[in-house]
Amino acid sequence: MAFSPIFAQEDAEGSKDPSLFSRMPGYHIYRYDETQFDKYDFRISDTKNQTVEGHHLFIIYVINDNVQQPSPLQIVRNYTNAIKKIGGQVLYEFEDGGMQNAIMKIVKSGKETWTYINASLSGQYSLDIIEKEAMNQDVVADASSMAKAIRETGKVALYGIYFDTGKSTLKPESTPALNEISKLLKADTALKLYVVGHTDNTGAFDANMKLSMDRASAVINALVTQYAVNAARLKACGDGPTAPVATNDTEEGKALNRRVELVKQ
Repeated sequence: MAFSPIFAQEDAEGSKDPSLFSRMPGYHIYRYDETQFDKYDFRISDTKNQTVEGHHLFIIYVINDNVQQPSPLQIVRNYTNAIKKIGGQVLYEFEDGGMQNAIMKIVKSGKETWTYINASLSGQYSLDIIEKEAMNQDVVADASSMAKAIRETGKVALYGIYFDTGKSTLKPESTPALNEISKLLKADTALKLYVVGHTDNTGAFDANMKLSMDRASAVINALVTQYAVNAARLKACGDGPTAPVATNDTEEGKALNRRVELVKQ
């Protein structure tokens, strides 16, 4: 199938091919939508969908003028062959009203990427691509909401405390949450807290128990040294993976289990 640039239409402004795939020869990008964090339901059997969250690309390719149109199966087979060659897998293929469809997945360099390709008889095909990842938590509970949760349940779970994987050094992105913890303690000078570290179940149990304690201690150290909180009001505890709040069978659940909790003494 030859592609002549004489008949090529221009790609949509700001668009580009995804990093995993080139495009079919003789096609241009008609539509290009990129969302930093979204979800997509991938059909993985006749009766089951798999919801995947992360960075989302949606691309529609349309054939150029005067280019011989490939069949929908030819388009889909090009992509399924390409994913297999780089170590990926085809999870499900199906035909619907003359349209050919395939769902593919690849894990590469620690990143899991899902792709749905839909090829029609009209000379266009689309890709939905999700680079699976946990959402960066931009909204941090403020001091008043922390106080309310502690009054009502005796504790509050924090998801604005960040560490590198397997480490206990606080990342700079933790500053907003630390600011609010400091406000909480200054607003109620009688309040004493257990600072409890939690992990998911990835890795060895003993290492996770130590890591959760080290992370709790790191939070206390930051509050004492940077916010002048009295160390006597805080006690570090590490529960490791022993108190999950969600299943560890999914990445979303693991993200919820990796947390720091403030528990009233």
